[in-house]
Amino acid sequence: MNIQVHGDHLGVTPALHDFVDKKLGRLEKYFDAPPEREISVTMSVERGMHKVEVMLQLHGVLFRAEESSEDMYTSIDLVVDKLEQQIHRHKTKLNQRFRNQGLRTRVREDFIGGSRSPDESEPRVVRTKRFPIKPMDIEEAMMQMDLLGHDFYVFRNAES
Repeated sequence: MNIQVHGDHLGVTPALHDFVDKKLGRLEKYFDAPPEREISVTMSVERGMHKVEVMLQLHGVLFRAEESSEDMYTSIDLVVDKLEQQIHRHKTKLNQRFRNQGLRTRVREDFIGGSRSPDESEPRVVRTKRFPIKPMDIEEAMMQMDLLGHDFYVFRNAES
């Protein structure tokens, strides 16, 4: 497993690097094959809080977790727990998806048929990012959105 650990305005000690390697080793039980890309771990200190962000791509799915606490080791523990929950939830959803053939139509109706409530404010651009977009179906896009913890997810529909 290739882990890239770097600190934003922070020196990463060998002890921290070893701790990250050990903790991320817990995730190997979920891997059928090693991740497609290196696992990126970014550590920083902001306003006295130790922040850790981890990103990894597994089977075309991007997993990202971020945690802050008063101690760097605690932040690492929390972020690995969060990633483990995301990967477990993703695998569970995949298993359910293959078991429930009727899911495709139900998800499509829920996703497309949603209406906007009148009390919502006008939409506004909060942030702009550029990523390569791969074609995927609606269910996969919804899983990605849920795993990333976002309110929206931009994707290219493979069916159109």
